[in-house]
Amino acid sequence: MTMQDLHLPSAAPYATADLDLTGAFRPMTNALSKLLETRDWLMADGATGTNLFNMGLMSGDAPEMWNVEETAKITALYKGAADAGSDIFLTNSFGGNASRLKLHNAQDRVHELNKAAAELGRAVADQSGRTIVVAGSVGPTGEIMSPMGSLTHEIAVEMFHEQAEGLKAGGVDVLWVETISAVEELAAAAEAFALADMPWCGTMSFDTAGRTMMGITSAEMVKRLGKLSYQPLAFGANCGVGASDLLRTVLGFSEAGATLPIIAKGNAGIPKYHDGHIHYDGTPALMADYAVLARDCGATIIGGCCGTTPEHLVAMREALQTRPKSAPPSLDTITDALGGFSSASDGTDGAGPVASPRRGRRRKP
Repeated sequence: MTMQDLHLPSAAPYATADLDLTGAFRPMTNALSKLLETRDWLMADGATGTNLFNMGLMSGDAPEMWNVEETAKITALYKGAADAGSDIFLTNSFGGNASRLKLHNAQDRVHELNKAAAELGRAVADQSGRTIVVAGSVGPTGEIMSPMGSLTHEIAVEMFHEQAEGLKAGGVDVLWVETISAVEELAAAAEAFALADMPWCGTMSFDTAGRTMMGITSAEMVKRLGKLSYQPLAFGANCGVGASDLLRTVLGFSEAGATLPIIAKGNAGIPKYHDGHIHYDGTPALMADYAVLARDCGATIIGGCCGTTPEHLVAMREALQTRPKSAPPSLDTITDALGGFSSASDGTDGAGPVASPRRGRRRKP
């Protein structure tokens, strides 16, 4: 794969950002950093795919096309999160990179579709009457990075940068890379966001016995994230298996000495196949318990992922506002409230799959 295959533009020089005393570049003050300075917790949004499928999106369709073809539905998606009390919502741009859009012969429309996603979100946030952060969703490229796969660091940076510029042009407050499995891909996204001179957040998906698909544990993520030259405003976990597993990962972040605000975006229960469709069994009451436990585990930004609807968000917001904060819960407390873990280990004890050995040329961690 080459940059020409995906019609990617050449990179621009690094933009200017603040340099802290550790030598790491950090984004300048923005809407999210201001909220983080004044609030003990922030509520993010819920699912994008689940809610769009409820609106009629069909399996195999590119959700990003709806940013220009079904604008009323995308506005309704954002407004559902805003009306439910979310302080942050993500744009409908998860698959908006050139590699994924090429599957729909739309690799030449990256800037257009991402800009449209952001503009619709900006309008909803600005009309809400309160501060709502519009976060530009950036998903994985869908390719495996070298040396295991064909995706080079340089091409990954270009893909992420192209998407970032579209989201920036549409008015997002922050870029939000999510559901990442490889730290190399996270590093490429961070470099791209520095090129775009945009603040960012990042979450990985710990869905394989407490590790990401590429073998990264919660503790390893904290360690590797700290080495990035362009630091995020917040980091954490999203999707994965169930809410219990995600909270065990959040506890792992805290135990590893994380200093940045932690993000928790867990699925609404466990997926069940019923009448030809996937349904998540997490009730609003269960997600309310999850939200409070996430806060107690150390998360500052709390939302939902697959299966999470505005109804769930309303219950989560009420619980966060009315229930007092408690000490970090035990694993038994988590499973009693949310159900059992999908694996006996979270990977930090050396059990489960291991990270692939790093080979080939040196890449930024």
